[in-house]
Amino acid sequence: MKSRRSDCPISQSLDNWGDKWSLLIIRDLMTAKQCTYGDFLKAPEGIATNILASRLLQMEENGLIEKLDHPDSKAKVLYRLTGKGIDLVPVMIEINLWAEKYFIIPADRKAMLKEVKKDKEGFIKAGMKELRRA
Repeated sequence: MKSRRSDCPISQSLDNWGDKWSLLIIRDLMTAKQCTYGDFLKAPEGIATNILASRLLQMEENGLIEKLDHPDSKAKVLYRLTGKGIDLVPVMIEINLWAEKYFIIPADRKAMLKEVKKDKEGFIKAGMKELRRA
């Protein structure tokens, strides 16, 4: 296990997922439930292949994601969130709510956040339950 910069919970959390790309990978896995390497490369943010490979390995080592055999290809693997990764759903919801307040966001995200605001706790529980079934 890597040494920690400090005992601060925020610092320790950022060591796991606080870089420029990890939360976007988590976002994609929360949306699609399972992704191939190529799926991540198709995201609009345009992650470089070397960065993607590094982040996926780091996130797997940190227990946020896991690799699965691809049912249709021995050359591909599927990535999905572990329980530890799924537990980031409330964090992702809060980031979206914060962003809605300060940025222009897409209509589909606005619609999702409208549903969140009706029953945030219920929305989060349902989302986490669905991800755990995947």
